[in-house]
Amino acid sequence: MPARRRQPIPPTDDWQQLELLTNVPEQLTYELIRPVVLFGRSPAERARQTGTPQRTLYRQAARFDADGMASLFAPSATRSPVVPAVIREAIRTLKAEYPAFRPHELATICATRFGHRPSAHTVKRVLAEAPLPLTAQRRFPPYHQIADPAERRLAIIRLHSEGWNIKSIPGYLGVDRHTVYATLQRWINEGVCGLDDKSRARKDGVRKVDLRTMELVLDPQENPELGEFRIHAALKQLGIELSPRTCGRILARNRALYGLPAPTRQLHDSKAMPFKASRRHQYWTVDLRYLDHNLDDGKVYCLSILENYSQGGLRADILTDGEMRLGDTITAAGQSSS
Repeated sequence: MPARRRQPIPPTDDWQQLELLTNVPEQLTYELIRPVVLFGRSPAERARQTGTPQRTLYRQAARFDADGMASLFAPSATRSPVVPAVIREAIRTLKAEYPAFRPHELATICATRFGHRPSAHTVKRVLAEAPLPLTAQRRFPPYHQIADPAERRLAIIRLHSEGWNIKSIPGYLGVDRHTVYATLQRWINEGVCGLDDKSRARKDGVRKVDLRTMELVLDPQENPELGEFRIHAALKQLGIELSPRTCGRILARNRALYGLPAPTRQLHDSKAMPFKASRRHQYWTVDLRYLDHNLDDGKVYCLSILENYSQGGLRADILTDGEMRLGDTITAAGQSSS
């Protein structure tokens, strides 16, 4: 077939004319950077002539210097598959084994197992190219179905060593995330010795509750109306520091062992205040209270004067062993002054 006769056209450097004469994008790209790569023209000058961004000219000229004419063509035309078949198969198998995997998690596992980390878009493309295996088998059964405690924790260690993250391991094994954290921390601190179960019994040490303390609680417990707070106060006077909750547990244990009666809970009707004021400055009340302190051996008392109508304090005085120190004067509105 004879070649098509071309119509002669005068040579020109006008960019608008060159755009009309080119037929393929690759030829247009070459004509764009030809004065730069062939004659050494400035990319800034060429950008003003063609209206092309200056950064685009710099990038295309650098690509042409590195790859030659191949840089004019689209990357997809010369790109070859970069994901090996074994990695593609591993991605599909992992997705079939645990469908909740996300693309970046699969990419992390591939980087750990094969030393090659595909992008998340590549993982999506691999999953879309072929169907997932229908006969995918679990490598490990659920956590609580593994009989050996050491094998349970070893399954967590193995998955984590392959690149599984803290979110995927609990979802796959059906265990709480805190268990995974605790297992990994024990592996870091103790190694193989941290895989076995450990006793949670209390370690031997000094205990506040002994037989003597329980016997001291048993004597006043003959009165069933004594509660944990009164027992706590009575033991504190003897120099035994126990919390009210601990005293309550001792009382409950004694009732279970010796069949002691439990305190009766009766509802009492609240009595009316005998000196309830119906107007201001009708009744005043004086309250004297002992203050428990650890300052010295002396006794400290608080003397308060209350106005019954507003139920606010007028003044509060501190008395210590015969001497009196004037405290803050408190008005009924809640403001204080010296």
